[in-house]
Amino acid sequence: MIILGVDPGTATTGFGIIETSEHDLKLVDYGCISTKANLKLEDRLNQIYEDLENLIIEFKPELAGIEEIFFTKNIKTAISVSHARGVIMQTITKHHIPILTFTPTQIKSAITGYGKADKHQVQTMSKMILNLDKIPKPDDAADALAIAICCANNLNRYE
Repeated sequence: MIILGVDPGTATTGFGIIETSEHDLKLVDYGCISTKANLKLEDRLNQIYEDLENLIIEFKPELAGIEEIFFTKNIKTAISVSHARGVIMQTITKHHIPILTFTPTQIKSAITGYGKADKHQVQTMSKMILNLDKIPKPDDAADALAIAICCANNLNRYE
């Protein structure tokens, strides 16, 4: 099964694509959808839509995982990221791909066994789980891979 993990953002949306088999997970691709800061919000959202649409067409994921948005300080950032998350969810749904959502604590717990793990611990475990030579960069892409792994660990919620 091909699984798409998405870490929503307006400036940078991370994506990670993995393949599950009976006993392991394999990296397919990862990276970021980046938008220019000088673009209007609607143009940034449209770019996220178009780039994600192309990824879905190319890799044909059967399941997607998306991180829940959790902000305590900057409400303006939370609102723009919420717009991006909505576009991401709509794009995935357009292709009839089921979506599982996870809180940051659920993702950390699924990857490291500890819900308060730091970013480096999550990245190191993601690297080990996917049998990679190095930690994926940038952080948004590494986060998206962790979301995809978390999604794979929760296949019973989908099936």
